[in-house]
Amino acid sequence: MTKASSILNRFGNRLRELRRERGISQEAFADKCGVDRTYISGIERGRRNVALRNIEAIAKALRISIATLMDGV
Repeated sequence: MTKASSILNRFGNRLRELRRERGISQEAFADKCGVDRTYISGIERGRRNVALRNIEAIAKALRISIATLMDGV
């Protein structure tokens, strides 16, 4: 596993954990973020390198700070 894929997997796992804690489906969450469901799926599987603007949208949709989103990543 490369360093890049490792952080992608850690971020994806963190996102999945936070989304599930809130009981939000990928589809509903993607809608809140203004992205396609397959994009959220790709992030959660560690297949997508997320742009900063999307990290901000994800944090806003979860109603948390970017720092909280990144905690443990």
